[in-house]
Amino acid sequence: MAHLLHIDSSPRGERSHSRRMTGEFVEQWKQAYPTDTVTYRDIGRNPIPHLDEAWIAAAFSPPEQHTPELRETISLSDALVDEFLAADIYVIGVPMYNFSVPSGFKAYIDQIVRVGRTVDFEPNDAANVFKPLVLGKKMFVIEARGDSGFQPGGKYENMNYHDPYLVTVFGFMGITDITFVHVENDEYGGTKLAESIAQARAKISELVAA
Repeated sequence: MAHLLHIDSSPRGERSHSRRMTGEFVEQWKQAYPTDTVTYRDIGRNPIPHLDEAWIAAAFSPPEQHTPELRETISLSDALVDEFLAADIYVIGVPMYNFSVPSGFKAYIDQIVRVGRTVDFEPNDAANVFKPLVLGKKMFVIEARGDSGFQPGGKYENMNYHDPYLVTVFGFMGITDITFVHVENDEYGGTKLAESIAQARAKISELVAA
């Protein structure tokens, strides 16, 4: 039995393609694997706070030295990390905003990249300073884009800071098995968008079946 963490980061509601596609993915997954469990977090509608000075002080000091204020400051991050580590599989909806991820999802990432929790830091180990701690996981990223051509070899490849960033930051923590599903052409609508949604749905069905 596996545990799946389902995250939506779009602030849009029913008009969100990434939100709709992650929902369809998870519903198909539950039908295929009814004994698996699912945890859901909606950071699009329930934003995660950005880091501040108190958070940094708490994250980079021993817990036994924390004041009540620092414990309160870091408590959400601790809960998010615990939730993240408890999952075996991730299904995450992350639309492309201005060629990268939404700021709300970046805030989430900043909360879970934690020294000693998701990545280890060995200042005296010159051969391998950073060591990933989140191993043996699988991630599916559902991405909505306004246009197309961001894939390797596409006309906008050099403007795609979304997929490479997610591969880098989650790989930094140890998650290297990442599959992307893209819904494109939202700005065009019509046939172009409908075809992209159909292709995304077909890929989701293939991934769940596999």
